[in-house]
Amino acid sequence: MVNTGLKLLGGWFSPFVWRVTIALNIKSLEYENIEETLNPKSQLLLQLNPVHKKIPVLLHGDKPICESRIIVEYIDEVWNSGPSILPADAYDRAMARFWAAYIDDKCFVAMRNVLLEEDEEARKLYLEEVEDALVTMEGELHKCCREEGKGFFGGKEIGLVDITFGSLLRWLSAIETMNGRKLMVEAKHPGLVKWAERFGSDPNVKGLIPETEKLIEYAKALQMKLKAAAASAE
Repeated sequence: MVNTGLKLLGGWFSPFVWRVTIALNIKSLEYENIEETLNPKSQLLLQLNPVHKKIPVLLHGDKPICESRIIVEYIDEVWNSGPSILPADAYDRAMARFWAAYIDDKCFVAMRNVLLEEDEEARKLYLEEVEDALVTMEGELHKCCREEGKGFFGGKEIGLVDITFGSLLRWLSAIETMNGRKLMVEAKHPGLVKWAERFGSDPNVKGLIPETEKLIEYAKALQMKLKAAAASAE
């Protein structure tokens, strides 16, 4: 591991923080982990990210870098001696950024809405949005894996799209368990199911992400907190 003096302000529960951690692992970079509880938000977080006030924040020397995808790209550009996270070709980089944005705008937003929505019928609609996004990603993965030896969206190794999508898998599992509905199934998403296994077993990912049960506990506590806040506001 390379000692860089990096500090990562994050939270154990955040898929966005996991993205940064995976990127740091890929580049074999040492870093100091600073756990942010968000309850309330620390003065350090407000100081380092005064605009969005969100985790993660990567502190490189005295320079804070915010927003997970931006941080991942920053890591890839600054430490270019290790495995590349973004493609070398300009068009391929643009496509990777497109699909990473799609994952956040479509898949993540729908998953978040499933967790926060109290109305059962509305929640079913959000679950269907997640399923639609999975079908789309299955199709994209098929295109990426046409050549022999390519098992990831990034080709032979984990890239930006893999990190962005893969960071959501454990929360997807939590949502499936909490709603009694399997969303990623081999019959509809055979490529994604195998890809998820490869992603989870990669040395840069394995053992990093908390177990599903722990995330479910966190989600239920968050739901109770939001309900209490809504009740007190009435």
